[in-house]
Amino acid sequence: MTNKRSSLCLSLLVVLALCAQASGRQAGAPSACPAGRACVEAVGFESKLVGAALPYNVVLPPDYHAEQSRATRYPVLYLLHGLAGSAGDWVSTRARLAEHAAAHRFIIVVPEGRDGWYTDSATAPNEKFESYFVEELIPDVDRRFRTIAKREGRAVAGLSMGGYGALKFGFKHSSLFALAASMSGALGAASWKTEELIPFVKPSILRVYGASDGPTRPANDLFKLARDMTPERAAALPYLYLDCGT
Repeated sequence: MTNKRSSLCLSLLVVLALCAQASGRQAGAPSACPAGRACVEAVGFESKLVGAALPYNVVLPPDYHAEQSRATRYPVLYLLHGLAGSAGDWVSTRARLAEHAAAHRFIIVVPEGRDGWYTDSATAPNEKFESYFVEELIPDVDRRFRTIAKREGRAVAGLSMGGYGALKFGFKHSSLFALAASMSGALGAASWKTEELIPFVKPSILRVYGASDGPTRPANDLFKLARDMTPERAAALPYLYLDCGT
């Protein structure tokens, strides 16, 4: 990850802080945080909807386990990986997420999305990667960790496939998030025609969205969701952030 990309990620954290201010885990033994660093913890998670193990990583603020912070609750940023990525991408040595997050009092959750486009698959009944995120993952995080478990304390962001997923969650589940952010998002995924697909994305697109005239495509097409949005629903959207580099 470039320094520019890291700076963009850091800017997302600042926006989430402002959202959290607008409102006002005990998983295992406390772990020691390196001086000036956030803690990275791996959580083993079994999804009943997907029928598989989908472990996720959590970045905790340096003061999370401190005695004086035992009653403190923290805003949460869900950070989604891209196609061919995994829950380990953002906490790798390339991204240095814990280092950048250390100056901020956030919980950052990096979930496992496989190549599921954060969407309930049209062709594979068990690959419910939207339902799992909303119905299983978020409640699990809120149970395990001291989160601000309401809209103003929760954001979602992602890169490429994750950028698409983040905006889709913001559109379809606006009551859950104060911020939805896309970094180089693959925003047209659900509307890509089969004949236009490059080999890298073709298998996952066809597996997730199915036939071009099937119902899964319009139900998850960001551009259609935007066009069909009423003024009332638009007013209830989270803050939207987009960037795309070269």
